[in-house]
Amino acid sequence: MKLFIPAAALALVVVGGPTYAACTYPTAPEKLPDGSVATKEEMLAGKQLVQQYNKDMEAYLACIKLEYDAQLAADAATLTPEQKAELEKRQTQKHNAAVDELDAVANRFNEQIRVFNKAHQK
Repeated sequence: MKLFIPAAALALVVVGGPTYAACTYPTAPEKLPDGSVATKEEMLAGKQLVQQYNKDMEAYLACIKLEYDAQLAADAATLTPEQKAELEKRQTQKHNAAVDELDAVANRFNEQIRVFNKAHQK
């Protein structure tokens, strides 16, 4: 039974994984301009917000990749294939969720650009 407790603790560390304060999930822009009524300046400001969000998300993705690589390297000798698969699964889920959110923000803004361009055709 003594072996079970350390093994369980190791499993919790591996499954729970370390969290690095440096990997801060970026906040999406709260409000994007409405292309039907926005001025050109408001649209350009919205573009800057989306570009900054993109940069922040790229930094986050790089950070979680480094976090994953570091954990894998640190625990390589003790991880079972199942634990490695679980780490990879969690990494993939984090990455995909972040990319999906980034795509959604970009798509919303691109739609407002189309609305803006249509509203301002002459």
